[in-house]
Amino acid sequence: MSFTLLLAMFSLSLVMSISPGPVNIMIVTSGINHGFTRTFSFISGATIGFTLLLIMIAFGLSKVYEQYSSTFSILEVLGALFICYMGYKIATSKGSLEVNEDEKKYLKFHEGFLLQWLNPKAWVACISGVAMFSQSQSTLVVFITIYFFVCYASLSFWGVLGQKATYFLNTDKRLRYFNIFMGTILILSASFIVISNL
Repeated sequence: MSFTLLLAMFSLSLVMSISPGPVNIMIVTSGINHGFTRTFSFISGATIGFTLLLIMIAFGLSKVYEQYSSTFSILEVLGALFICYMGYKIATSKGSLEVNEDEKKYLKFHEGFLLQWLNPKAWVACISGVAMFSQSQSTLVVFITIYFFVCYASLSFWGVLGQKATYFLNTDKRLRYFNIFMGTILILSASFIVISNL
């Protein structure tokens, strides 16, 4: 396998993983509110969920997608509604710098996993990646492996970035406004997906 092909795989994985989207917005927000350690479970769920989606599309789900595209339009709307719900959870969170050990409202593994399957950006990333690197099964396996590690590193970067941003968001009031702002962005981006499907 040529170096150029490996570089192309890495570049696509990095751009699609590190560019802002619903998952990254939620990770940075969770990193600010709960720290990297508590966000890592969501990061793991999002990475594993995305990788499984990529595997399924690479080995047959893309044919189902083409055949039942209208069904997947419904899935997009459901995904957008789920993103709206997560945006609401962020916007209405307390925004307190006092960490309560009994507080269980931080993002969970299953939410990260599910969000990737309902995230239109994840589907676009998977389908375009598979279309580019479907020359052989071994090429797809290498691509999926590269994507897994790049995705984990990129999402972790957003989590660390969120934790570091607490230096600027160092009062309850600032944190509260930040949560409202980020939650609103998520809801607006998800609403745009719903409107575009009408």
